[in-house]
This record gives sequence, structure tokens and C-alpha cells, in this order.
Amino acid sequence: MLPQLRTNPSDTGKPGPELRVVAIGGGTGLSTLLKGLKGYVMTPALATPGQPTIRELSGVVTVSDDGGSSGRLRKEFNMLPPGDVRNCIVALSEDEALLSRLFQHRFQKGSGLEGHSFGNLFLAALTSITGDFAEAVRLSSEILLTRGHIYPATMSSVELEALFEDGTRVRGETRITASKGKIRELVLVPPDVEPLHQTLEAIAGADLITIGPGSLFTSLIPNLLVRGIPEAILESRAIKVFVCNLMTQANESLSLTAADHIRALNDHAGVRLFDYALINRKAASPEMKAKYALEGASQIVVDLEAIEALGVCPVQGDYLEEGETARHATDRVAHDLMALMAQAPDRQTIRS
Repeated sequence: MLPQLRTNPSDTGKPGPELRVVAIGGGTGLSTLLKGLKGYVMTPALATPGQPTIRELSGVVTVSDDGGSSGRLRKEFNMLPPGDVRNCIVALSEDEALLSRLFQHRFQKGSGLEGHSFGNLFLAALTSITGDFAEAVRLSSEILLTRGHIYPATMSSVELEALFEDGTRVRGETRITASKGKIRELVLVPPDVEPLHQTLEAIAGADLITIGPGSLFTSLIPNLLVRGIPEAILESRAIKVFVCNLMTQANESLSLTAADHIRALNDHAGVRLFDYALINRKAASPEMKAKYALEGASQIVVDLEAIEALGVCPVQGDYLEEGETARHATDRVAHDLMALMAQAPDRQTIRS
């Protein structure tokens, strides 16, 4: 049975719970979610009585991008791709005006500069100075006064390799996303890479862990292929929530239902991951449907019974926001995650 989230959890007059939240993903999906969650990072003195707040917010970001500005910097400087990390830093920044615009500024011309974003170059420079990409991320976060921590999923240089249904193998994120076949399995090359110890500590101490939204095979699953991360999620007492995508994605998730997404994540992790799934119920406009249909994409089919059969409790909401593309309404997603945490059973007994 679908839980009915209360708009205003009971006001006891006492401060609400202070949560440790870990959001796992990549691409625009993770940065969009972090932007919404950022609004709940506050001191108890500023919190509404009875309402949860976020004491510590951490983002775990995939580092397998090999295209665009990130791919060029990765090859030229032998560093981890900075693009997804940069987007998350900006999403969590206190100042969303000048500094954030500066980090997102992309050069339109200039020999060697064209196509690069300033934030990517900044991270490349700090990595060169410190000799440590994770330290460069930490320092960049301090400069932008972020309301959270950003951790690369691994500090190792990795590539993605996909095995397709027809038996072919394709290596490299850019080539995988350009392929037309249906992906059967994804692996990391090399396979046995380690996560940052800070990531494992954040997961172990979390009250809430989210995975998604984001490209299923190139933003979400790669994090789960890093040794130790699935096991850490399983062992954590946190409530685990899948934030489902709004639309299928060409060459990654065409024809996959919401339950299919959960199965793919569980299969690659080797464990059952989720307690809940946040799923959009708002229909896209005819214009948006037609736009996505041009590339064979459509709204993800919500198969509630199949989701429940996987041991996952679905929570539906109006999470679709339309612009040039379909995007999650980050404030509503963040609100419902906090409402869920205010109403969910004690996280020590949720899996009993």
C-alpha cells in the first residue's frame, strides 16, 4: 500500500531530527537533487519545530566521464573527470550568483580554451597544485562555501565497459551512450577499485541514502561497481530511497520500467538496495512527449505491483517540471524525502 506523506509532519514544539544524508549518482540528476536538499541544511535554531533538518549532506559522484571538457582534461592531465563534481559543488554552493556563474562559465572560443568550463579548469589547476583530486574538490567546496561534502566514487582512473544483449562489448562512456543496443551488464575497467574512506564513513553513519535520479548505466550503476560501496549501503542503518527518473533515455533505458531500473541497480550491486522509491505520477505535456518521442524515449512506466514485489515501497508525487527538457522539481523531491524521514519507521527496524 502506498504511504500517504503528510504535508506537515506533527509539530511537537521540539526540534526535529538532525539527519545525515548521502546522495549517490552523477550527471545533472545528482546536482539537481543536491540543490533541493541544500535547503534543509540548517542549524536547529533556524529549523521549524518537529521538522527534520540535515546535519550533514554528502554527495558521492561517479567519475567515468570521458567526453567533452572533462574527457579532454582527463586525457591531457591524467586526472579524474571534473564535470559532474563541478556541477555538484555549484549546486551546494552558498552563493548561487557570481561565483556559481563563474564556475559554470564555458568558453566559446580561444585556442585550447573553447568548450572548457572555468570550473573544470579551476579543479584541474588545484589538482596540479595539490597533487590530489579529492583535496582539490575539498578546497573548491570551501571557496564556494558549499553546504555539504562532495566525494568522487573512487580516486582510481576507470573506464566503463558494457556487454550488450547481442554479445558485443563497448568500452568508454561516450561510446556506450552512442550505441544502439540494449545493455545487459556493465563493468568497471579495472574492476577492483577502492572508494574513498570518507565515502564509506558517510554511508555507515547515514540516516538517509538516495540513489538517483540519473542515467542508469553511466551515472548510477558505476558507483555501485566500486568495491565496498554496495556492502556499505547494505550494512548501513539508513533508510535507502531510489529517486526514479522521469523519462527513459535513448541507448540506456528505453523500454525499461521503474521496477526494471531497481532490478538493474540491485543486480549490479549484488544486494537488495532500497526501502522506498520516489516515483513521478504527473503526466508530461503532449509537447514534451512528442519531443522525447523523436529519440524513441517516453515517460517511464510505473509498475507499482512489480516494485512492491521487489520489497520496495513506492511513494508517488508530482515531481515533473518542464522546461527545455523534463527535470525533477527539486524542491518537491527534497520535501518528500524529508517528509518520508519524519514518518518512516525507526531505521533500525525498517528491514526486520
